[in-house]
Amino acid sequence: MNSEENSSRNGVQIRQSRRLPDFLQSVNLKYVKLGYHYLISHLLTLCLIPLMAVIIVEASRLNLEDIHQLWLQLQYNLVSVIVFSAFLVFGSTVYIMTRPRSVYLVDYSCYLPPSHLKVKYQQFMEHSMLTGDFDESSLEFQRKILERSGLGEETCVPEAMHCLPPRPSMATAREEAEQVMFGALDKLFANTNVKPRYIGILVVNCSLFNPTPSLSAMIINKYKMRGNIRSFNLGGMGCSAGVIAVDLAKDMLQVHRNSYAIVVSTENITQNWYFGNKKSMLIPNCLFRVGGAAVLLSNKSADRRRSKYKLVHVVRTHCGANDKAFKCVYQEQDDAGKTGVSLSKDLMAIAGGALKTNITTLGPLVLPISEQILFFVTLVAKKLFNAKIKPYIPDFKLAFDHFCIHAGGRAVIDELEKNLQLLPVHAEASRMTLHRFGNTSSSSIWYELAYTEAKGRMRKGNRVWQIAFGSGFKCNSAVWVALQNVKPSPNNPWEDCIHRYPVQLNM
Repeated sequence: MNSEENSSRNGVQIRQSRRLPDFLQSVNLKYVKLGYHYLISHLLTLCLIPLMAVIIVEASRLNLEDIHQLWLQLQYNLVSVIVFSAFLVFGSTVYIMTRPRSVYLVDYSCYLPPSHLKVKYQQFMEHSMLTGDFDESSLEFQRKILERSGLGEETCVPEAMHCLPPRPSMATAREEAEQVMFGALDKLFANTNVKPRYIGILVVNCSLFNPTPSLSAMIINKYKMRGNIRSFNLGGMGCSAGVIAVDLAKDMLQVHRNSYAIVVSTENITQNWYFGNKKSMLIPNCLFRVGGAAVLLSNKSADRRRSKYKLVHVVRTHCGANDKAFKCVYQEQDDAGKTGVSLSKDLMAIAGGALKTNITTLGPLVLPISEQILFFVTLVAKKLFNAKIKPYIPDFKLAFDHFCIHAGGRAVIDELEKNLQLLPVHAEASRMTLHRFGNTSSSSIWYELAYTEAKGRMRKGNRVWQIAFGSGFKCNSAVWVALQNVKPSPNNPWEDCIHRYPVQLNM
């Protein structure tokens, strides 16, 4: 009887360790302050808007006689005219030079793997058994993970993993990278009619495959891009690196006028499949699948009319100073010398802490003032009076119309939906992306956005929240606003199957 109780108790502990903590019940005041710091940093712009409105209203009340009298007075007061003109020119110059340039998302494209790369559950398990690298315990563990993963029967693994025995070489890894990156870029250039030579900034992110020459150099060579292009290659930054790449491109577009920037987000599976028996390193085999996305950004005002979205905010959170957070997603060798990525049992708790920090910082930037006041008052009351007051949970549905939650796994999506009090429709894009494409790492948020567009739900003025997290440990958010009623671009990755979604998932 005692052994049954112990096993039951251990089972409960395992399930609890896989859940995100209720991070909205333990908000830290310093992160709220950080959010308000972001708000205050744009105070000058916020103050100028009502001032200009007052000036325009007063000017509209002037008649021809008032204007004539004003002109006569200015004729006899040359010093005032000069001072006023100098102040106007100086103020206008400062405003124009310091105001952030708008960053527009012209279009983006997601890679659609060919159908022969699809892998069904049974095929995956048979292949794993035939490789001879996994013992019975590891095979059973992978089977259970697959059943609970939320992945469907149409996710894809690279060509090298379909071979028996598998062929994880540098050459096949390069082939996978080329197929994914060039496949997405070819469609992007075709859809936007932008020539590769017009691109001034290129940012590529891929965590686990960083050859020499770099992936960004491979793209420059393939498309014969210009010699003065500013290129960057981000490695080892996990599933949240797509937002980091967007943030880097945004910063570069603030410096370089009239420029196009391309962001390419992908992950490479070929050389990073784990062929050992350590349970914590087997999970990525079951979840990660082939995918990638290419995004075209612009700071040209002329591109606003044809662009889909405008970038509003990027908020980044890094918990790498904490040792547990740093090692919770860790590439290493097992006792047999086989390399893989190990996922710590503390991963969900660490992810919850990072998410708490990120959304608490983001809140003051995006939430309506009514929500901010309620949240702030209850938080201060709890801190000052140490009262048993439940913190007010802000309604993020009032700030955003669409949510693109990184499709890292079903458990994470479930817990975010619960903690943020979202409706099933808000998490639908994430669940369906996980089902159809699997965890495509940093590009998953773009497959989710493509799903929303394919469903015809994106309307002008709608706000989109992309939130992703990854090794380090990092949690990053990007907020976009739709500039038009967005229609799916040609070759949308969902165009051949959107009529079948959403599908009913076994919970």
